[in-house]
Amino acid sequence: MLESLKIGILGGGQLGAMLIRHAIDLGVNVKVIDKDPQAPCARYTSSFICADPTSYEAVLEFGKGLDIITIEREAVNIAALRELAKQGVKVFPSPDTIETIQDKYTQKQFLQSHNIPVVPGIAIQGKTELYSLESKLPGCLKKRRDGYDGYGVMVLKTKEDINAAFDAPCVLEELVDIKHEIAVIVARNEQGEVKCYDAVMMAFSEDKFILDSQIAPAQLDTSILQEATKLAEKIADAFQLVGIIAVEMFVTKDNKVVVNELAPRPHNSGHHTIEASITSQYEQLLRAIIGLPLGATDLRFPSLMMNILDSTYLNTHKKEVLTSLLAIEGAHLHWYGKIDHRPGRKIGHITIAGDTMESITAKADTIRKVLN
Repeated sequence: MLESLKIGILGGGQLGAMLIRHAIDLGVNVKVIDKDPQAPCARYTSSFICADPTSYEAVLEFGKGLDIITIEREAVNIAALRELAKQGVKVFPSPDTIETIQDKYTQKQFLQSHNIPVVPGIAIQGKTELYSLESKLPGCLKKRRDGYDGYGVMVLKTKEDINAAFDAPCVLEELVDIKHEIAVIVARNEQGEVKCYDAVMMAFSEDKFILDSQIAPAQLDTSILQEATKLAEKIADAFQLVGIIAVEMFVTKDNKVVVNELAPRPHNSGHHTIEASITSQYEQLLRAIIGLPLGATDLRFPSLMMNILDSTYLNTHKKEVLTSLLAIEGAHLHWYGKIDHRPGRKIGHITIAGDTMESITAKADTIRKVLN
C-alpha cells in the first residue's frame, strides 16, 4: 500500500528534506516543488520540480497524478490546491486551513471566533495609518503575510519608529508582558485522533526575532503545561485538522497562556523530536496524512535544540567548527546543505541529549563558544 502512494510536498527547504528522510522509512514516494534549483530537497528526491509553489499553473501541473499533497511552508497557491482537491487529490492540511493561517489577522480572527485566547491586535493597511494609532504604542507590528524567521516583525516603541515601519498590510499587536515563550505541536488524523507533544520552552534572538534555542520538556508548572496542551487540542479540532500544527504561545507574567502564532506544518520548535521523541514530528505528519494511527509522542530523554545561523566566521572556519561540534558527546548535528550564503539564515541545527538539563545546558554553552 505505502509503496504505491505518491505524496507531493509544496516547498523544498530543510523541513521538506527532513520529511523525505522519514518518508524513506515508510517506503513512500515523494515529489517536491520549489523555485530554487538548489533547494535542500533537490538532492534527496529524483522527483524534484523547479517551479514556484505560489503559481496556480505550476501547482496544478505538479499535483497531477499525486494521491496526497502537503506543505512545508505557508506561501503556496490556495486556488490550485482547491482545484486539485476537487479532482480527487487529498490536500492536508486543507486549503481552508492553510489560507486562514497564511494571513496573521484572519488567523487571529479564527482563533477568537473559537474562544481561544490570542494576543489582541488590529489590522492596518499601511504605514500612513499607523500615525493615527500613536496611542496604541508601544506595540508589535507584523506583516499579515509571508513573515518567517523574524522577517516581517518589528517593535514600535514611539511615533518616531513609524518612519521605519513596514508599508504593507499588517497587524499591530499589543505588547504582551511575556514571562516565557512556549510551543506545542499537535497532530490530528482523518479519524479525529489527536496527540500533542510536550511543550517546549523557546528562547529568541532579541534583535532578529528568530529562534535561538529551545528545551524539551519546558520547565514550567504542570497547570500551565496542561493549559497549553488543551489549547493546542482545541485548535486542532477547530480546524478539523489532518496533519500537524505548531502552536506558539506566550506565558504572561501573571501565568496566563495566550496564543501567539500558528504554523500548519513541521516547525523549528519540533526538530528535537527526531532524536528525543518516540515518534518525530515528521513521521507523525506522514502518519496523519496517510491515514495511519498516530505515533507515541513521549520524550525519550530531555534535550536542547540550537539553531545554527549563517555567519562570516562560520563560512571561513567551517571544517574546524563542524569537527569541534561533532566531537561533543550527545550532540547530534543536522546540516542543511544550503548553497547560497546570507547572514542570519538558518543553515543547520544541533540537538543535545543528556541525562540532566544541567549537563545539556553546559554542552550548549560549549557549542555557542565553538560557533562564535
